[in-house]
Amino acid sequence: MPELPEAEVVARQIRTRLIGAQLREIWIGRADIVREGYNTVSWYRGAGLQSVERVGKSIVLGFTNDQVCRYVVAELGMTGLLLFQSTRTKHPQHVHVRLLFNGAGERELRYWNPRRFGRLSLLDKMGLERYLARRFGVDPLLVSHPDFVRVLRERRGRLKALLMHQQVIAGIGNIYANEILFRAGLHPNMRVGRLSVGKVERLYRTMREVLEEAIACGGSSVRDFVAPDGTEGQYKRRHLVYGKEGQPCPSQCGEVIRRMRGERSSYFCPRCQSLRSTK
Repeated sequence: MPELPEAEVVARQIRTRLIGAQLREIWIGRADIVREGYNTVSWYRGAGLQSVERVGKSIVLGFTNDQVCRYVVAELGMTGLLLFQSTRTKHPQHVHVRLLFNGAGERELRYWNPRRFGRLSLLDKMGLERYLARRFGVDPLLVSHPDFVRVLRERRGRLKALLMHQQVIAGIGNIYANEILFRAGLHPNMRVGRLSVGKVERLYRTMREVLEEAIACGGSSVRDFVAPDGTEGQYKRRHLVYGKEGQPCPSQCGEVIRRMRGERSSYFCPRCQSLRSTK
C-alpha cells in the first residue's frame, strides 16, 4: 500500500496542478532517502516540470532545463505519499523531501514516508531506462492480452505470487491481488501452469476491471493513503475479501472468507475459489 490505483491517482493530480511549473529547488532532509543522483540536485533548479507518469507503483516526474531532460522517480513503497503544500501532514517530521515551485497555485510537493521503504532517484534519460528495465515488468493496464498470455506461459509457481511479482507484472500488491483473484474465481495458490485458456482470459479481464474501478474511486485508503490533495480513496468500501476473514462470502455461497497467513495474507472463499474448480 499504495498500489497501482493509488499511484495512478497521485500521478493524475500532480499532472493536473503542476505541469509547466518551474522548480525553484529540491530540499532534502535526509541524504539516505535518495537512492541515486544526490549530487545532481543543483541541476533541477529552474527546470520546468514537463511530464508526470506512473510506472508500477512509482511516480516519474520529468523535468527540462535548457532542452536537457532529467527525472525524479518517487517510489511510494509501503507508506510513501506525495502531498501538496495545502494538505495537512500528519507527523511532519516524516516529510523527507520538498520540491519547491515558482508561480501561482501549488508551490510545494512533499515526499512523506515514515517507514522509508521507498526512495527517490534523480536520473538522466539513460539512468531512467536502466532503472525501469531492472525494476518493472509489464503494466497490467497497458499489456495486451497476447503479451499477458506470454508472460504467464513463461512462468511457474503460484498465481498470487506471480501477480505481485513487480519484475513480471508491475503495480499489483496484496490488496488488489486478493480482490482480482476472488472476482476471477481463482485460488491464490493455483499453479500458473494449470491455468486454462478460459481462466487466463478471465484473469486478464478481471485484473483490468478491478484496477480501473479502483482508480475511478480514488484508490483504497487503507492505513495512511491519501491523494496529494488530501482526499481519501473510496474503493475500500467495495473490497469483497481483503480484510474480511470470517465474514460471509459476498457471493452468498454459504462459506465464509478465510485467511491464509504468510508473508502477505491471502483472503479467499474456499468454495468460489476452489483449487479443484474446472470452471
